[in-house]
Amino acid sequence: MALPERKAFKSPILELQKKEEERLDICRDILRNSRNELYISMRFLDVAMSSLRLEPAFGTGTLGTDGEAVYFEPDWLISAFMSRKILVNRLYLHELLHCLFCHVWNGKKRNARLWNLASDIAVESVIDDLYQKAVYMRPGSIRRETYHNLRNQKKVLTAEAIYHILENVPQEPGIMERMEQEFRLDDHSRWDDGKSKSGMQNRQKQWEDLRQKMQTEMETISKGAASDAKTLLEQLRVENRERYDYKSFLRKFSVLKEEMKVDMDAFDYIFYHYGMETYGNMPLIEPLETKEVKKIEDFVIVIDTSMSCKGNLVKHFLEETYGVLSESESFFRRINVHIIQCDDRIQEDQVIHNSREMEEYLRDFTVKGLGGTDFRPPFEYVERLRQAGCFTKLRGLLYFTDGYGLFPVRMPAYDTAFIFMKDDYRDVDVPPWAMKLIIDPEEFSAEERTTEHYEY
Repeated sequence: MALPERKAFKSPILELQKKEEERLDICRDILRNSRNELYISMRFLDVAMSSLRLEPAFGTGTLGTDGEAVYFEPDWLISAFMSRKILVNRLYLHELLHCLFCHVWNGKKRNARLWNLASDIAVESVIDDLYQKAVYMRPGSIRRETYHNLRNQKKVLTAEAIYHILENVPQEPGIMERMEQEFRLDDHSRWDDGKSKSGMQNRQKQWEDLRQKMQTEMETISKGAASDAKTLLEQLRVENRERYDYKSFLRKFSVLKEEMKVDMDAFDYIFYHYGMETYGNMPLIEPLETKEVKKIEDFVIVIDTSMSCKGNLVKHFLEETYGVLSESESFFRRINVHIIQCDDRIQEDQVIHNSREMEEYLRDFTVKGLGGTDFRPPFEYVERLRQAGCFTKLRGLLYFTDGYGLFPVRMPAYDTAFIFMKDDYRDVDVPPWAMKLIIDPEEFSAEERTTEHYEY
């Protein structure tokens, strides 16, 4: 008699695990599908999109990132895809932009709440300006009003620019909460979450490299595909500006010269001590009485006083420049600094010989001119001063301006830098023989002053 066939035993736990794995596979397929749709619309994102792996994260409630992976809440993701998959596409791109603009790492020493909100507004402003079928949704009234108010103050809505606006403008009760409800869409809990410092720096550097390559591709190979991504390209240009220490930049205009000062760096204590012990009061070596130092001696600062330059920014620039130059390692005891105010003609030439005269000049400073802009008269005037022997060795000229005017054709016999302090970033062509710096007023006034877009 044949025995009845035994049914295979199915473990409930294994069945649950299998179903969960199938569910996670579905979630990964959803995100891969979003990635493909984004790639078809914006092919310049291909390398960046492949740089984030997909990881489940229960309890997240949405999507999130730490610069290494996109973390997803399975229940939320499936529900969002079933209701409107364009929301998934937008949020995937949202995470990608956070990484490209390094929002994940740049919030250190900032108010976390303001930085999170500023970062979300920055990336959402980019996405809302992308007229691509995969991500486009008509922005509501709150968003339109927010973008309008912010762009009245900043032309390019980077997270840093928005953060400074939110930080300095008093908010009415409930405004912050309303903006957070509108723009806070993802999870930021993994931002700067205490991972190894070297690992975070390496990851940030990788995203910075990706960002620079993306800008190059958008401006060259994928120029046609990027025609509807002007806001994204503007933010990439701003974020990709190189940053240099303003003090280091000014030292390019210094000269090496001996000054009557004990040079303790060149003093050898061993020989000094040996001579004192062996021969009594007879050191074998004494410190040098002169020291070679790099300092500013002959220098010219030209201030563009045309109608487009704001007086408070001009004074701010002079104060910050003096703050750097007045250090003991920058000024000689006697200096020869010409501060020239000029619009379309020379309005004033104030010669500064010491720090006291500089302080008096700043205290009584007023803008003179307010006409048109012409860069040629100051160079002609300085050349006449050089021919007349007014400079011992003119090392350089700083020209503070808005950049809209006629440049001289001939290269001068000294280093020249055009300084643009702009509330909004806009690239300006300068002659090939000149250096160019674009300074953000907020960053320039911060404790750690930085100078941006420095080139020859």
